[in-house]
Amino acid sequence: MTIRALSVAVALLAASTLGGQALAQGKEPIRIGVPTAQTGAYADLGNQAKRAIDLAIEEANAAGGVDGRKVEARFLDTEAKADLARAQAEKLALSGYNLLIATIASGEGLAIGPQLAKWDALYISTINKANAITGASCNARMFRVNHLDASDAAVLKPWLATRKETKWAVIGMDGAWGRDSAASFKSAATPQNKQIVSESFSPLGTSDYAPYIQKITESGAQGLWVALAGRDAINFAAQAKQFGLFDKVFVAGTSFVTDSTVKAMGDISKGIWGIVNYSSSIDTPQNKAFVAAWTKKYPGTWPTNFEGETYMGMRVLFDAVKKAGSVKPGDVAKAMAGTTFDTLFGPATMRKEDHQLELPNYFGQIQDIGGRLQPVATMTIPAEQATPKPDGSCKL
Repeated sequence: MTIRALSVAVALLAASTLGGQALAQGKEPIRIGVPTAQTGAYADLGNQAKRAIDLAIEEANAAGGVDGRKVEARFLDTEAKADLARAQAEKLALSGYNLLIATIASGEGLAIGPQLAKWDALYISTINKANAITGASCNARMFRVNHLDASDAAVLKPWLATRKETKWAVIGMDGAWGRDSAASFKSAATPQNKQIVSESFSPLGTSDYAPYIQKITESGAQGLWVALAGRDAINFAAQAKQFGLFDKVFVAGTSFVTDSTVKAMGDISKGIWGIVNYSSSIDTPQNKAFVAAWTKKYPGTWPTNFEGETYMGMRVLFDAVKKAGSVKPGDVAKAMAGTTFDTLFGPATMRKEDHQLELPNYFGQIQDIGGRLQPVATMTIPAEQATPKPDGSCKL
């Protein structure tokens, strides 16, 4: 080859390479809108979601993006209030951040769902547990990667059968999730000849639990099921301990004792039983890799259940974008429905019928492991049992 021919070849190669880079750089970014609690009773849960999202985005961009696309996120505070969540989600969607994720309270997700087509948006639940998200209020553009209340009930039934307590009290957050959880507990308890002697529902952000504690004490309950999260869970636990309630009743719950609330509760949480939706100790290659990345970015911490499931939601979104070859919400929604994803729990399928990701679930106890209190799964329910079949209320 002559020098001139060689020069032409090099120039063509350089042009081709630069053209490919320009094409990749020219792809529309993945713009993720995060309407989540940054203040209020669920602020810590919103911060957990943010940490998970930040890690997922950092990893994706460090690897050259997703399908050659840069990933961006914008966060707006919802205070975990449904009306504000709808308003903030609309701002995000209409400003181009129309791949929405990670509200905290179920009422927020339920408020966003009906507006998705109007906004040309998509929403992925990573924390909302109300059954209606993938039930009667399901939406062609709404998906859930976390466990629903009915999944928790599936784990609760076999565990409850091992308990001798026959009289139970229930206290839950006064909202879709808390009431769903109470109903799930009742549906599991009643066939086992266990009586619900007291039900209470406290508003989000309650600071004084004394009236609720007195009601539970006077009910004669032997066991107590708690469906409180975040600051509400911490406040209730501290006051219940102060009034001696935990010395009088056996205590268990859902989202009550998690990695984050245990840190704040300290020894109060030791020995409490509960549903473990996600744990850093889950023994899969995917979860081990995630935990290693997490502890590197956030030294001295382990991912909580909300952090694990929100990170998983981000990875599911990335894989759906790759499959769709598009960031348009309608295209991503079509790519997500019916697809099997590689998750922290192993392979899991997003059901076409109701857009619920099929996952295993766990029950466990707060134990001291090497000087650190943490939820330890002692009972595992496989995905085919832990994710109840669609009940027919979802009409996509």
